[in-house]
Amino acid sequence: MNEKLSREIKVRKNTGELLPYEPEKLREALRRSGAGESNIEKVSRHVESELYDGITTKKIYQIAYNQLRKVSHRSAGRYKLKKAIFQLGPSGYPFEYFVARLLEKEGYRVKTGQVIQGKCVQHEVDVVAEMQGKILMAECKFHHAAHVKSDVKTSLYVKARFDDIRDRLGKDTSPVALQFTPMLITNTRFTMDAEKYGECSGLKLMAWDHPQGNSLKDWIDRSGLHPLTVLKSITKKELKTLMKEGVVLCREIIEQPASLDLLDLTQRRKNSIIKEARALSENQD
Repeated sequence: MNEKLSREIKVRKNTGELLPYEPEKLREALRRSGAGESNIEKVSRHVESELYDGITTKKIYQIAYNQLRKVSHRSAGRYKLKKAIFQLGPSGYPFEYFVARLLEKEGYRVKTGQVIQGKCVQHEVDVVAEMQGKILMAECKFHHAAHVKSDVKTSLYVKARFDDIRDRLGKDTSPVALQFTPMLITNTRFTMDAEKYGECSGLKLMAWDHPQGNSLKDWIDRSGLHPLTVLKSITKKELKTLMKEGVVLCREIIEQPASLDLLDLTQRRKNSIIKEARALSENQD
């Protein structure tokens, strides 16, 4: 697309704001998905052929995703990743399970929904992970909309709870108390004050794109784990049934095909879902 036409096409963001179309933003998103340059060029050209003034960012995403899926299931799955994380709702439990799986991939022994005694009161902790004298406790804040941020009040509340637990663990001479890391994880973003407080207080914060180089997005990319919600061959109702039982990864249905027995599916449907899950896991473009 030539520069003049790019300036003339206005894109409507989720906020309703109209901004000039920026082709390099699409190309960079496709590049992060792992797509090769030839496929980036094909998808970009197709998107540009369907642009019109006032097109929404959601529509551009849909066009790009549909085209990318034709050339690479794996890249399409990674391109859809942010949306797939939002689809882990409506409750926050599947997001907690997903975070637990990410920590397991790093070698931690992980439990979810644990009640931990603090110095003053008991606390329900979303994720508790232990490994070689380290203990990491995480509060997971799941939001349904990208514009919703976790603010400093959330950081203050979570830090106070973990301080109460730390005070109790400080009296414990067992190896598990040697190194304690409190953590707050969200699928969206933090406010600036929340980030400042986390950095100052020692509360480790992780958001979709924070901190740079070690964000939730980076963590997922390194793990190679895909949530079930990236799959196109499975319905929302079926996803809800699986996630309710703690099945949240494509890898889980590849390694344990019997988990699909929770659903009323024909063998053909089961094979189709497993085939797509495997395609997403392959290291090829």
